[in-house]
Amino acid sequence: MSIVLVWAQDRVGAIGRAGTIPWSVPEDMARFKELTGTGAVIMGRKTWESLPARFRPLPQRRNIVLTRAAGYWAEGAEVAAGLEAALELTGRVAAVIGGSEIYTAALEHADELRVTEIDVLVDAADAFAPPIDLDRWEAHQVGQWQYSRTGTLYRFVDYRRIDYRNR
Repeated sequence: MSIVLVWAQDRVGAIGRAGTIPWSVPEDMARFKELTGTGAVIMGRKTWESLPARFRPLPQRRNIVLTRAAGYWAEGAEVAAGLEAALELTGRVAAVIGGSEIYTAALEHADELRVTEIDVLVDAADAFAPPIDLDRWEAHQVGQWQYSRTGTLYRFVDYRRIDYRNR
């Protein structure tokens, strides 16, 4: 079983504004593609609809869209009424890719968090990552700050769930 949450956030945890990613860091997008690979990705309806049409569905991945809207259809993707249904579809092996509500719901099921920290502060942000409780998560790999080819400072931080049974 492996549930990984993948997101990029600004200095205070913002992940979006008006249905968009409010920065351009191509290195983060490359990492996203690497992390989500050819497996299942679970996302909310708003995240699905925010993807540019040319990337919908995300290529070479099993796309699962969560929505409470009965009869919703997402061409090239499977639709699930809730997180538990989506996790059952994937055999509990998936990358959760947003948005805010989905991350919050999936956090308790996750084994790993793969976070890109972007050194910006987004004005009028309206979507936020869940807070990372350092009593439950440990940063096991913290990358160096580096400049994107767009000039934006970023780093990768990978967290894993702390298993108190083995302490």
